[in-house]
Amino acid sequence: MIQPNVFNDVDGGYRGLDGKTHSVQSGGVEEGRSRGANLKSEIANRKSEHYTVFSLWDTFRAAHPLYTIIDQRRTVDFINTFIRQYEQGGRLPVWELWGNETDCMIGYHAVSVIADAMAKGIKGFDYEKAYAAAKHSAELDHFGLAAYKKRGYISMEDENESVSRTLEYAYNDWCIARMAEILTRQKVMNYAATASDGSPRPMPDIKTQKADYENYSKRSRYFENLFDKKTGFFRPKKNGGFVEPFAPNEVTFGFTEGNSWQYSFFVPHDVTRLEELMGGREKFVAKLDELFTTEQKLAGREQADLTGLIGQYAHGNEPSHHIAYLYNYAQQPWKTQKIVRQIMDEFYKPTPDGLIGNEDCGQMSAWYILSASGFYPVAPGNGVYAFGTPLFPEMTYRLENGKTFTVRAKNVSSANKYILNAKLNGAPYKKAFITHEDLMRGGVLEFAMIDSAVTTAFTEFPVSATGVTSVSVPVIEGKRTFTDKTVVSLSTTENAEIMYTVVSLIKESPSQTKKYSGPFTISENSKVEAYAKDPKTGAVSFTTEANFIKQPNDWTVKVISPYSTQYTGGGDNAIVDGIRGTTNFASGEWQGVQGKTYEAVVDLQRETEIKEVGASFLQVAGPWIWMPANIKFEISNNGTDWTQVADIKTDVPQTDMTPTIREFKQSVTPVKARYVRLRAYNFGKIPSWHLGAGGDPWIFIDEVIIN
Repeated sequence: MIQPNVFNDVDGGYRGLDGKTHSVQSGGVEEGRSRGANLKSEIANRKSEHYTVFSLWDTFRAAHPLYTIIDQRRTVDFINTFIRQYEQGGRLPVWELWGNETDCMIGYHAVSVIADAMAKGIKGFDYEKAYAAAKHSAELDHFGLAAYKKRGYISMEDENESVSRTLEYAYNDWCIARMAEILTRQKVMNYAATASDGSPRPMPDIKTQKADYENYSKRSRYFENLFDKKTGFFRPKKNGGFVEPFAPNEVTFGFTEGNSWQYSFFVPHDVTRLEELMGGREKFVAKLDELFTTEQKLAGREQADLTGLIGQYAHGNEPSHHIAYLYNYAQQPWKTQKIVRQIMDEFYKPTPDGLIGNEDCGQMSAWYILSASGFYPVAPGNGVYAFGTPLFPEMTYRLENGKTFTVRAKNVSSANKYILNAKLNGAPYKKAFITHEDLMRGGVLEFAMIDSAVTTAFTEFPVSATGVTSVSVPVIEGKRTFTDKTVVSLSTTENAEIMYTVVSLIKESPSQTKKYSGPFTISENSKVEAYAKDPKTGAVSFTTEANFIKQPNDWTVKVISPYSTQYTGGGDNAIVDGIRGTTNFASGEWQGVQGKTYEAVVDLQRETEIKEVGASFLQVAGPWIWMPANIKFEISNNGTDWTQVADIKTDVPQTDMTPTIREFKQSVTPVKARYVRLRAYNFGKIPSWHLGAGGDPWIFIDEVIIN
């Protein structure tokens, strides 16, 4: 209840995202209070407020859905604030702070808050304006969206945190499809109401909404383009194939504050499809079980938010928050009841460190409040709350419509965490969920609690499905760079036909599309293009592509200083493969070492005359990547006795925060040698002016230059 904060002054003035002063209309709340108005009329008379501090990546999950129950008036103010921010700043807020857009998280989750309010029938904001703002924000080309729209997923080459962005964009797009569906239904109902007197009325124009519904529903299925059927996880892709090596417990730049274990369950809007991808309901449940029981430990990047671990479930960070409730969708709600009670008991305590993770503007507490009530919104936007397990003997919501909704739990205790049966307003209730409409009617939801799992308490379970017919893009596998030839194989998650084309990048020969029947060989620089088609449904995937490059020579590399498993560049030979990286340091082309000298030996395979040496490096000072202080080159004919031929000093200022790629080269007196040793020296500790002061800087190298 601390954020979001009122941002306007008492006269209604506030600073907009455009830097100008604006004003919100004021009402008569003080007059209503002076008359002793009751809660309902006071809310009706309250003035509008403009708000700030929208931690939407966190709060769309439970905090904002909770507000739709306990604070609908402010929910309206929040959404009207979003609309004003769109009008002043050109898009819906992502993570707005004190009149500024920080863009510090991913997705466009304001659409979740809007869709959830619309699905729950909350009035007081312009549905059409909110819808236009949502569509505009979804059609921009920043933060990987251009690639997402072009290929149906975001690849490592396109943007950091590619898996998380793809999955969250897909959910956001489902929210926009829901908005289109609601507006269409609303227009049809209004038409029916106005035409009830029998007089002729023009039919409403719903073509745009119908087309939008189909478009965004299709986009909501893009998540499947990053699912790997071999491992059963969502994985980063590069050059049309999955990135290797892969470990689901490793925190990499393919994910936002998480790993594949946590994100492989983020498809809240289409759990049905997720079950299918994982091999059916039983395998889906087994995967959930494994998430909570695995003994794998976190690996990879240091990530302070990944706390509150049960197996690889991380309650201290938001991407995990809905996962315990997914057992309901697989018709095993007793497992949800067990895990949810464990989370409430172990991770919420009345102590200074009583929250297991960052409160994140209310999300951590909102999860607790809703879970303690016995229900939780897995997919905000559909008005459904899946059951968990109630914590208190009685808990009452006093609603703004003057009604109350009470949850009672007979015999509840730390041992009695399982639901024996349920009643709604005195009548037996066999659904493992409740709707927002049920809550707003008021009444009493009663649970009888027991100390052992009950498999017959419910006979109807929540369903999450888009109903879209789709087929995932083919996966293109093969060694990206090769010396003689490489074998390429194609696959897709469906029993679909794959059509492919091989285009020579040298001859630019006419291409011929073929039906894939098995692996094939490439022996020159080529591009492979492929798409999949489901013969039963007619669904066609995006076309995906991959480039395969024949190395310009047969050189090999032995890297002496071990590089990070997150920044391999593709392996030891990455610095001689002829493929250049971009300023996106996490794209997969760069080889990175931290806090030490980068050292590698290039074997030219034969005595060769050398006239110039050099290397290409990257500086992105924000995430601790700097140019080396200097680079030394030595030559040898036996790999044992070395002679220095160059010592290059770098000249890029450490304070330069602009992502920069630089080649450092030096001509040498022509000399014959077989081996070239490169040493790039780190400058020491990160300087005091930097946020990472005292830490170890990174060196990122992409290609060695030997002419």
